[in-house]
Amino acid sequence: MNLKPDLAGRVALVTGASRGIGREIALQLAELGAHVVAVARTPGGLEELDDEIRAAGGQATLVPLDLTDMDGIDRLGGAINDRWERLDILVANAAILGPISPIGHVPAKSFEEVFAVNVLATWRLIRSVEPLMKMSDAGRAILMSSAAARSCKPYWGPYSASKAAVEALAKTWAGEMKKTPLRVNFVDPGPTRTAMRAKAMPGEDPEALPTASQVAAKIVPLAGPDISETGQLWTVRTESWSD
Repeated sequence: MNLKPDLAGRVALVTGASRGIGREIALQLAELGAHVVAVARTPGGLEELDDEIRAAGGQATLVPLDLTDMDGIDRLGGAINDRWERLDILVANAAILGPISPIGHVPAKSFEEVFAVNVLATWRLIRSVEPLMKMSDAGRAILMSSAAARSCKPYWGPYSASKAAVEALAKTWAGEMKKTPLRVNFVDPGPTRTAMRAKAMPGEDPEALPTASQVAAKIVPLAGPDISETGQLWTVRTESWSD
């Protein structure tokens, strides 16, 4: 795997791009030459990202969008088609943690919100951009999962179930796309120094965790045209991949 693929001229869509791992992936894709379509709910965070990308000589298009706006996701696919007529890279990173609580105590609205952001929005993105990615000579989709999808720890029901669903979507989509140039993989980033991790593990020492930038550097190569693997779970370790 080329750790620094040449992405010059490629178009990359990154959700959850205003902070954490998504932000670092967006920065690194732009550094490698991709035009980044950065999606997030917070315009201020997107503007800061844009400033940093442009200061480094890169290019970005900012899309302030709440991913519970399913019609907005459809419009995004249409806008990408109108401008570029293809999409080379998708990084479906945006997610929310939801409540850490016994399953029977989770408010219905909270459970539904976790699935809306983590699962339904991911499916809607797939539905919206698949025709565009099939127009690329080497479409690469990266869906962000979590160890929670498989560990299913007590009290993590909504998040664990949502990430298990994301893995099922990724494997199914990869199988459907095997006869096309599109490759679909999914990633467990592992414990990372992010705001979500701090919320989930409030007693943990963040200094003991890899930074979002270090983790992103392990994920970005999956966007490279030389990737042939598809339908695989990739687990990030700061030293090496394991699968």
